[in-house]
Amino acid sequence: MNQKTDNLFTFSWDKLLETAIDSGSKPLGYTCSYVPPVLLSAGSLFPYRVNAKNVNGTEVADIYLSQVTCSYTRSVLEYVMDDQLEFLQGWVFAAGCDHLRRLYDNLQYLISPDFCHIIDVPHKSGPDAIDWYEQELRSFSRSLSEYFKVDMSEPAISQKIYEYNTLMNSLTEISNYRKIDSPPFSGAEFQKLMTAVWTLPLEVAQKIVKNIKQNLDKRSCPINFRARVLIISSVIDHYEWIECIENVGALVVADRFCTGAIPGIEAYPETENPFHDIAAHTLQTNACPRMMDTYERRIDLILETIHTYQVDGVIIAPMKFCDIWGVESSQLMNLFKDKGIPVLRLEREYRLSGEGQLYTRVQAFLEQMKL
Repeated sequence: MNQKTDNLFTFSWDKLLETAIDSGSKPLGYTCSYVPPVLLSAGSLFPYRVNAKNVNGTEVADIYLSQVTCSYTRSVLEYVMDDQLEFLQGWVFAAGCDHLRRLYDNLQYLISPDFCHIIDVPHKSGPDAIDWYEQELRSFSRSLSEYFKVDMSEPAISQKIYEYNTLMNSLTEISNYRKIDSPPFSGAEFQKLMTAVWTLPLEVAQKIVKNIKQNLDKRSCPINFRARVLIISSVIDHYEWIECIENVGALVVADRFCTGAIPGIEAYPETENPFHDIAAHTLQTNACPRMMDTYERRIDLILETIHTYQVDGVIIAPMKFCDIWGVESSQLMNLFKDKGIPVLRLEREYRLSGEGQLYTRVQAFLEQMKL
């Protein structure tokens, strides 16, 4: 590899974000995959998946949120109280879980943002649920249009779906490289790319993705690895956590978590009813264990991913105190053991910590796999 391809996944995210905002783009913060990012892309708006990667602790947030609330919500509230997210022009929540609802309540109480909307989300994905959720999205779009004076008409949304799908299709082409025997990038590098995609305007992310696509064939795998692993989790914002796993020799080739690619980069359908398309896609594609009627689909997706990406072992990494993932991870552990698939459960906090223990656990896992 030459210097250009060595630095292919190295870009100044902070500078790109600052430049976009200075040029007139307005970031809207969202905290859950049940907020369709394509709806936050109207006019000069762009979706910003809220992270608190550099939080040092949650001492202030712990005053307002119980310490048995997941550390993602507490970290975000800490970031808010520390004025680290003042650049956001508004907030959009989904009532995906009780912890996110408490974050919304506290945000309203403590800083009362000028624009702060919560979308109610059904727990099922059938026709009635889709119709109901479609009306929720239409109501949200009206609020967005009235406050920001942006075009939320069906033709405008259809155009945004097309632009969004163009980016997602390009990302899929990059992600597909992970299926080959020796991918030209690491899992940590890919997660850097996903962070940029979820937090920058479409046109900025598209330039990054285009450059990477054009140069991937000149690259070779940047790490020596002993095994290919799939990570299953909720929110992972720290590529360094993935880097720790890969430094032991476990290449992360698939990422079934909220801020990853599977199934997050699947394109929307494109028909004459964009709001219905978005509602159906969001409810039926997201693989969150909060949904009561998609367990078999979630399992099928995971097993298909294991086969397609040549996965040797699975790491399940639920966040501590996440109720819905706590239940799901136990079921998945039993499933993988029954099928003879090597599996490791790593309960974690949102903030990067315990790297030494992480190294030890993953190294022992690789030894048990006897590859």
